[in-house]
Amino acid sequence: MTKTISEKIFTRASGKDANAGDLVIAEIDGAMAHDGMSLLVFEAFQAMGGKAVWNPSRVAIVIDHVAPSANEAFSKVHKMMREFSLTHDTSFYDVGSGVCHQVMIESGLAYPGSLIVGSDSHTCTYGAIGCLATGIGSTEMAAVFLSGKLWFKVPETMRIAVEGILPPMVLPKDLILRIVGTVKADGATYKTIEFCGSTVKAMDVEGRLTLSNMAVEMGAKTGIVEPDAKTIACLEAFGHRPSLGLRSDEDAEFSNELALDVSDLTPQVASPPVVDNVKSVSKVEGREVNQVFLGSCTNGRIGDLRTAAEILKGKKVRKGVRMIVTPASRRIYLQALEEGLLEVLLDAGCVICNPGCGPCAGAHQGILAPGEVCISTSNRNFKARMGSSDAQIYLASPATAAATAIEGKIADPRKLLKGA
Repeated sequence: MTKTISEKIFTRASGKDANAGDLVIAEIDGAMAHDGMSLLVFEAFQAMGGKAVWNPSRVAIVIDHVAPSANEAFSKVHKMMREFSLTHDTSFYDVGSGVCHQVMIESGLAYPGSLIVGSDSHTCTYGAIGCLATGIGSTEMAAVFLSGKLWFKVPETMRIAVEGILPPMVLPKDLILRIVGTVKADGATYKTIEFCGSTVKAMDVEGRLTLSNMAVEMGAKTGIVEPDAKTIACLEAFGHRPSLGLRSDEDAEFSNELALDVSDLTPQVASPPVVDNVKSVSKVEGREVNQVFLGSCTNGRIGDLRTAAEILKGKKVRKGVRMIVTPASRRIYLQALEEGLLEVLLDAGCVICNPGCGPCAGAHQGILAPGEVCISTSNRNFKARMGSSDAQIYLASPATAAATAIEGKIADPRKLLKGA
């Protein structure tokens, strides 16, 4: 029987012929817990009588959500994480290492064809390199730490084929916002979304990571891109030697399919208070902002910083507006430093924070006051996501965010093109 990538991964991981709708017990290839959920994971692990982690080399403990700690409560959690990792000899990434999802890609713990779980809904990001990655709860994670196994219902696959060349100043973030706005928040519930087509093939891995990252905003279990030579080259650049992984059979069955042409796509913005409230930038252009955030597991990579620096070079962030920039990992921070991007951003008036989740997590950096407006390159704009429940968050691409910082109001980045 022909299979999708998702079905093939579960077939390998479960050791049985797995098809959409089947219940399977699967071997886990990698697991990750961060400081937002680790306390609950450790408590459940202890309650289950946990004495040892099933495979320390396949477990990552990451401090990224409140890094550095903002208060004594989180300091206690961080201390517990350090002690747990030392006791069980797991991989450990302390303050400043970066966002857990970027760390998992760079570390090689996620790789094509693998089955990865994480204590965060945006674990689906790793699907961009051809693995099946999904977020799970704290009790489930404790069970994985103990046994290395977990039960799953094999998801159906929704195929999204994207064709055409993205216009200037229109980025992968604009594409995924358009897709979320089309599919809606519950349009792919418990499904694998497989992104394909000439547009996706032409993207670098960073762009694909942005697509997969927001699959969960449509209710999906994960978002997958078929691994190719670009995937291998990206992982090799991180010092790894992955195999090519799996691909869906040509006659594989998909639950439904969506076809998009991006030739005429415009910059997109998700308006508060939900992610699928997506409009062309022209519909919200001119909305004054107080804060601009460039970063997160969605858009904190080197290409995103390059885009912002290109737009901001020789310009200034508008008076009365603050722009916070948070590289997604220490590796990206160093690369941006070496390329002179941080100098450009600092000269423009940006604030550069240490690698981590930063304002996206809404715990200790970039907290919004009542009535304030933020445009963010992150993935969620729910009420109170970044602070006050009376603040508003708009989601956009790095290009739109940078243009907005200059104007002090939501701006179309295409108008900054030479000759525009």
